[in-house]
Amino acid sequence: MIKKLFSVLAGLLFISVNAAAQKIMGFSDMSAAKQIEWEKKYDALLNAKNQDAWMNFLTSHPHHVGSPQDKANAEYMAGLFRSWGYQTELATYDVLFPTPKIRVLELLGAKPYKAKLEESTLKEDKTSGQKTEQLPSYNAYSADGDVTAELVFVNRGIPADYEELERMGISVKGKIVIAKYGGSWRGIKPKVAAEHGAIGCIIYSDPEDDGYTRGDVYPEGAFKPKDGVQRGSVMDMPVYPGDPLTPGIAATKDAKRLNRNDAITIMKIPVLPISYEDALPLLQSLKGPVVPMSWNGSLPITYHTGPSKEKVHLKLQFNWDIKTIYNVIAKLAGSELPDEWIIRGNHHDGWVNGASDPISGMVAELDEAKAIGELVKKGFKLKRTVVYCAWDGEEQGLLGSTEWAEDHQEELRKKAVAYINTDGNSRGFLGAAGSHTLEPFFNEIASEVIDPQTGVSIKERRYASDFVNADKSARLKLAGNKNIKLGALGAGSDWSGFLQFLGITSLNLGFGGEGQGGEYHSIYDSYDHFTKFKDPGFQYGVTLSKTAGRITMRLANAEILPFDVNSFYKTVTEYVDELKTLLTTTRTETEQENKMIQDKLYVLAADPTKGFQTPKAKETVPFLNFSNLENAMIDLKTSTEEFQKMYKDAAQLTPEKQNALNEILFKVERSLINEAGLPKRSWYKHQVYAPGYYTGYGVKTLPGIREAIEQRNWKEAQENIEIVSKTMDAYSSEVKKAKSIIEKKAF
Repeated sequence: MIKKLFSVLAGLLFISVNAAAQKIMGFSDMSAAKQIEWEKKYDALLNAKNQDAWMNFLTSHPHHVGSPQDKANAEYMAGLFRSWGYQTELATYDVLFPTPKIRVLELLGAKPYKAKLEESTLKEDKTSGQKTEQLPSYNAYSADGDVTAELVFVNRGIPADYEELERMGISVKGKIVIAKYGGSWRGIKPKVAAEHGAIGCIIYSDPEDDGYTRGDVYPEGAFKPKDGVQRGSVMDMPVYPGDPLTPGIAATKDAKRLNRNDAITIMKIPVLPISYEDALPLLQSLKGPVVPMSWNGSLPITYHTGPSKEKVHLKLQFNWDIKTIYNVIAKLAGSELPDEWIIRGNHHDGWVNGASDPISGMVAELDEAKAIGELVKKGFKLKRTVVYCAWDGEEQGLLGSTEWAEDHQEELRKKAVAYINTDGNSRGFLGAAGSHTLEPFFNEIASEVIDPQTGVSIKERRYASDFVNADKSARLKLAGNKNIKLGALGAGSDWSGFLQFLGITSLNLGFGGEGQGGEYHSIYDSYDHFTKFKDPGFQYGVTLSKTAGRITMRLANAEILPFDVNSFYKTVTEYVDELKTLLTTTRTETEQENKMIQDKLYVLAADPTKGFQTPKAKETVPFLNFSNLENAMIDLKTSTEEFQKMYKDAAQLTPEKQNALNEILFKVERSLINEAGLPKRSWYKHQVYAPGYYTGYGVKTLPGIREAIEQRNWKEAQENIEIVSKTMDAYSSEVKKAKSIIEKKAF
């Protein structure tokens, strides 16, 4: 009897412990247990060999927009999705896609040099010799041009570099500039150069950043060889992404298009990327002052600013064609809430063979979709509809995702619960950025997925990396705090149309840090390079599938959507504090600079024999009134804290009230949209997250206020403080509506 009683008690204890272990955000205990059992079956269905085989096919030929392989890949993936039970279509759009017709770069004078502008075929890389199929090295959406001028080195080519040149008395007006890759998105470099009067721009990869200084070059090692070149778009995406001729509307066959001369996202000067082999003779021609220490690269020269004594000739001409792009859209309808969509995307187009970028992420997505399709056939039910997307034209400017989002914007505003994005993937550490309402939910999943290399959770491994690489003060803050702080999303991949145009909760994730290499956007981003250096055995491809698949399935099946509005408040209040600090710092620096001028500390620098110029005194930084924003944040704090305390009670609501609550939760991000958009770029409507006007990929949080302060536009800064205040009030109002549903306790 005692033995039997002990057995019963042990069983009850096991059930109790097991039930506690099954708790996951948004699910009742019973639903959580079922969900986790299905997730175990899901993991068992993932297959690294499939990812390997799919990559081998998808990267077998160059697959840029307009290429035969681009369309073939889309049709191949559509066939896979259909075989797995998805309702699948190819959504096509017709977009402006320039390709080079003439490329000439030459140094004139006593030591002439004509740039090679070609990457070498390697016997160790089976696809590197597909010359007739490859796009040559170029920057898409450069202007046509034929210019000859002296050359000036502008470091990274960002605004601060031009301020330094101005202090040195060096102008780029009427010159061609040469800039290093890095420091900002490539499209910022010609944009800023043109604003300063330059007539041409050359961008090169310095070996310090992307070559022999980092490690052995390909094929011996992973890094960029001397003639490797980073292709890329220079479309002014911080103004708007997508087809330059159809801003805000879909690029359908009958769309009303702008005249190309009126498309403001096309660069105004010719731009060309080159290798460090081609850059060396150009840099050697430079005269003028030696550059500041921080500007040096690692080529075997003394770096000078220029101008060059000899002139450089740059001639570019493009085919300005309209090409068809192919998005693959695959849906599994939800059994209970078919009009609520969880959207999962990765792009499929590449600059050349594109193994790392983007096929490594694409095959992980395919593996997810296949496994979920098999689960559904075995009885797994998805409450909400899952939409798997393979985007085309991402590399040129998020063409496929943007056109699809613009095309379906009304439907997406009603139905889209969340968008989950991936792109390139490799060995290493988990990285993620996105809407901060998802942060606790994301951390929960990161605690459950195991890192294949270390055997600990991907969250633990990320924490260990952060802790080891942090400075002393940062380590003190990190000690014991293993929460992964989601980064904020700027630009760089296919979330922009969803998050920043439509206000759809979004997340971007991937692994990296140990799959280093210099193959980016070159002919060497190949299957051979990837399987040797980036993710041999596709271990992290499977890990990405486990992570993103869980996110997708749980969002699809949660009884109460796992959104934490208080996490959003905590993050935004940090951004507001940063703005106040920025304003104070700007005021202090302005006062110090003006005092130095007043005290004549620039007398030596103003010596005309040295070519320096005396800076002009800056306008005094005025008072900005943050009171309305501060009050809005107080109200936001109260409403979000109260709601999050009540969140657990929502599990007791009737299904009808749960649905009403969920609709408020997934649409709360919409309240952060201002239809008037941001200053100088109305396409970007989100008031919390946007790419920086002068950073490109890099995010600016509370961008209307932040950039106005940085650009010393005080009137605009105050106007945007009031806009953001009203935006936070609107968000609070939605949270209060959600809270009232739970408070009524109609269980």
